Amino acid sequence: MSLFTSNNPALKEEAFTQAAVPQALDGPAMTLNGTIGKSALLLGIVLVFAVFAWDLFGMVGVPLPFLISIPLVGVGLAFLITFKKQWAAYIAPLYCALQGLFLGGVSGLLETKFPGIANQAMLLTFTVFGGMLLLYSTRVIRATERFKSIILTATFGIFCYYMISFVLQFFGVEMALIHSSGVAGIIFSVFVVIIAAMNLILDFDTIEQGVAYGAPKNMEWYAAFGLTVTLIWLYIEILRLLSKLNSRS
Repeated sequence: MSLFTSNNPALKEEAFTQAAVPQALDGPAMTLNGTIGKSALLLGIVLVFAVFAWDLFGMVGVPLPFLISIPLVGVGLAFLITFKKQWAAYIAPLYCALQGLFLGGVSGLLETKFPGIANQAMLLTFTVFGGMLLLYSTRVIRATERFKSIILTATFGIFCYYMISFVLQFFGVEMALIHSSGVAGIIFSVFVVIIAAMNLILDFDTIEQGVAYGAPKNMEWYAAFGLTVTLIWLYIEILRLLSKLNSRS
């Protein structure tokens, strides 16, 4: 069973902007600096647990059933945060810790097969992040309603495709596009990486709109969670793409 079967695309929704309504504040409002700080904290948790898992699994081996179950738990936590945004401050760190264990285990496994792949994937992830932030801040790419609709539809389609693949693997059926290192499989992975990168635009827009409309302070955790989920997804997809390219050489 593939360790990449079930990924966790960021769960975007309009309910965030519905919560971000102008208000005569009884308490503090969401700020850009606050969201950046919480995003950095969540990414730090991912990194710490990824390094821990890398070292631990390197010594004792990777318990595959445990590793495969983590993305499913992550999906559950992501849906819970989507419907209970006020819990994001408590659930998001747990989500990031679990995903750190997953990323450390998967990265360690692929590193033994393709030395240097983890560093390459991390560098590319943050390069894409920086590039998308530049494109968004300069308004080269705008988060229009049509753009949001296209990206959300594509993201949901990818999510469903992965879920179907996961279920079918229990019956011995594999979805070729996900696992194949052929031309079609690589094109599919490139497409998914592009969609994951485009989701960053939605995250940036979510944060900007939340700050502009004076969303409640606790929405900083929700926005930071969405951004972190997207970066994790992007890293996984880049790692998958690199593994396919390396397997052809």
